[in-house]
Amino acid sequence: MPITKPVALITGGAKGIGRAIARHLLSSGWQVGINDLPDSGLRRAFSRQRGVFVIEGDVRDEEAASDAVDATVHRFHPLDAVVANAGIMIRKPLRRLTLAEWHRVLDTNLTAAFLLARAAEKPLRRAHGAIVTIASTRALMSEPNTESYSASKGGLVALTHALAISLAPDVRVNCVSPGWIETKDYAGLRRKDHRQHPAGRVGKPEDVAELVGWLLDAERSGFVTGANFVIDGGMTRKMIYEA
Repeated sequence: MPITKPVALITGGAKGIGRAIARHLLSSGWQVGINDLPDSGLRRAFSRQRGVFVIEGDVRDEEAASDAVDATVHRFHPLDAVVANAGIMIRKPLRRLTLAEWHRVLDTNLTAAFLLARAAEKPLRRAHGAIVTIASTRALMSEPNTESYSASKGGLVALTHALAISLAPDVRVNCVSPGWIETKDYAGLRRKDHRQHPAGRVGKPEDVAELVGWLLDAERSGFVTGANFVIDGGMTRKMIYEA
């Protein structure tokens, strides 16, 4: 009998961390439905890749989130995993941040993860699958002018452990909170950028992808659920005082 490949749906997969996760899973034998916005370059990024199903749409929208799940199930039949990675940041002083911008960030980063989990509950329960949400160390600490982003990522951490309890024991749900993950010009980073990290370097998207791949593998991480994994080179454990 042919070996059935596991199936994952990843949102925000056109660039950066999402693209790295998709490529890592594909190289590990998964079939992957990948969602992003129509103008994101998603089709171009995976045009030559086998085992990929491209799904364009805005998962802030209830129907689009449900359609992404249904389309992946229809194409590959099972659904073993969902990675809620889609995210944006609007960085503005509090007095200039509009309510519409607040809602846009919360809807993209947090509400979309809820909509995906709700839409995927039945197939994931059948598969005894897994969900991974991608939050941020900004759920634990902040820089100025990041209220909407920090709130959305803190909400993801809380949503994760709530889902882990509600979907137990059928579906495991975990969160990954990256720190500085350079998705553009890694070679252009300064020595002090690397040196300030206890790990000795700035993170790469592949670092996050490796962790996500482990969390989705029930044979290796089957006893792990409801957890938040901080992957930041040790920065959130570093006490920094001005001299």
